[in-house]
Amino acid sequence: MNFDLRYPIGIMFTVFGAILAVFGLTSGSSDIYQAHSLGININLIWGIVLLVFGLFMLALAVRASKKPGPPKK
Repeated sequence: MNFDLRYPIGIMFTVFGAILAVFGLTSGSSDIYQAHSLGININLIWGIVLLVFGLFMLALAVRASKKPGPPKK
């Protein structure tokens, strides 16, 4: 069986991170961040974190798939 769990995890975190980062960039009003998060754009920061983690997982999956396996007899 040749299933690598890092592919779906990487895709999921990359998609969620991109959606959250875009929402953080496009939410023009900073009023929603003043009361709850001390003026910090939490959506943008965590969107970038999720995006980086997702891309890291995808890179690990791609690297593992290119690694040669043991020789077959």
